[in-house]
Amino acid sequence: MRLGVLDVGSNTVHFLVIDALQGGRPLPVFSHKAELHLGDHLVEGNRLSASVTRQLRTFVDEALQIAEDKGVEELLAFATSAVRDAANGDEVLARVKDATGVAIRVLPGEEEARLTFLAARRWFGWSSGRLLMLDIGGGSLEIAAGIDEEPDVAISLPLGAARLTRDWLTGNPPAPEQVRQLRRHVRAEIARRAADVARPGPPDRAVATSKTFRQLARISGAAPSAEGPYVRRSVTHAAGAVVADAAMDLLGLAELEVCPWALREGVLLRRIDTLAT
Repeated sequence: MRLGVLDVGSNTVHFLVIDALQGGRPLPVFSHKAELHLGDHLVEGNRLSASVTRQLRTFVDEALQIAEDKGVEELLAFATSAVRDAANGDEVLARVKDATGVAIRVLPGEEEARLTFLAARRWFGWSSGRLLMLDIGGGSLEIAAGIDEEPDVAISLPLGAARLTRDWLTGNPPAPEQVRQLRRHVRAEIARRAADVARPGPPDRAVATSKTFRQLARISGAAPSAEGPYVRRSVTHAAGAVVADAAMDLLGLAELEVCPWALREGVLLRRIDTLAT
């Protein structure tokens, strides 16, 4: 079955065409993306602007044309923190639906964490034992941990890279005091939930997903993406970056192994599991 996945993220809006078979891995066929940076287009405090709403509608129209051209049978559409947190997020999605017919579902933060954890679990397999997953997006940080495909704990915190940069840092480079204030804020937010993450027990394997962690791994000397997804890549505590450093420190993690699969794959895998039902 050929599926289309429309992922409305805080930074990037991505449409992916996938060939799906129950019991098999999702096979990418075609990819189309745009850097809309929804979180940077807020007006009147916390409302997505009319211009970015038009851009999103245009992208959905493009995705529908691609879906038709590529023979997509079903479209899965979801949005994450930028739309979830916007005061007019539901209104924006209603306008997109009226114009295009596409209903985009807003994922709650905890569900986002659970689906990303599912993707990581499937990628690394049962031999990984108790798994701990971190994902830094544009608007939020997801943390999930557990021994099964459904995590024992799933947390979403408003600590995405783009959100924190927009709300806390000005100038390039930012002033040292701004960085210190941001560091204190991030550590306090993660520390409030650290006990919840630790309660199920220490992880046998700690992993990271998302573009942010892939970039940190590359900066740390990991193999480029051109070498394929099966090359082992990792992020060490020494890699820096305020959120990654705080999470690894407070959760007692010296290294995170980078997982090529993330939320989109989790959404796909959940749907593939139901193909025969």
